[in-house]
Amino acid sequence: MSNTNPNSLLGHLIELRRRLLHVVAAVLLVFISLAYWAADIYHLLASPLMTVLPQGASMIATDVAAPFFAPFKLTFIVALCLAVPYILWQIWLFVAPALYQKEKHLVAPLIVSSTLLFYLGICFAYFVVFPIVFGFFTSVAPEGVTIATDISSYLDFVLKLFFAFGLAFEIPVAVLLLVWTGAVDRKSLVEKRPYFVVIAFIIGMLLTPPDVLSQTLLAVPMCLLYELGIWLSRFYQPGTEEHTHEEVQ
Repeated sequence: MSNTNPNSLLGHLIELRRRLLHVVAAVLLVFISLAYWAADIYHLLASPLMTVLPQGASMIATDVAAPFFAPFKLTFIVALCLAVPYILWQIWLFVAPALYQKEKHLVAPLIVSSTLLFYLGICFAYFVVFPIVFGFFTSVAPEGVTIATDISSYLDFVLKLFFAFGLAFEIPVAVLLLVWTGAVDRKSLVEKRPYFVVIAFIIGMLLTPPDVLSQTLLAVPMCLLYELGIWLSRFYQPGTEEHTHEEVQ
């Protein structure tokens, strides 16, 4: 759509609305497809805690409606996560016409890699962090204290960790974008490594439960992913991806 077209703004808004409707329809379709198994999905999410609970202990619901709403809330979040590739595809279709050819060659792999890294962060939290954290929490409970976790509180807790680890695993993509856009250079990132370590532990403290174990389990992968981003950034220097007006002529 040409910028000289007086209706270009309206055309962009119509296109944006169309993409948003596609996204909403996709999420709802996935949610409806999964709704029947909402209770099973919640049971799967609760497994890391249930396996380490003392014999006879169980989860509870302190809210009357929680047994109904908590599984469906989780199912909607799962549907949203499963629809992420399609959501990103719709975003790509909307912005691609405005990008240079070399930008398209970079953005497409970044979209795919950012999606995979987000899923990898969630898997890392579920399979590695949860067993360690829940095992630690249940083992240090004072004698005579019965562990009975509310299902809504548990859901909020694990969703917070999923978001924290999913976001943390995007660090390599963020580093590549900063280097490619020229906001920082690779040498500067290397020099600021000690500061990032401190920032990683601060972020771990803010996004995870108030214990050193959870904080470390988030901060250490962040530091390793930062190093991965620095290593990959050598292949995405601004000079190698510089676009010119001749490319679009």
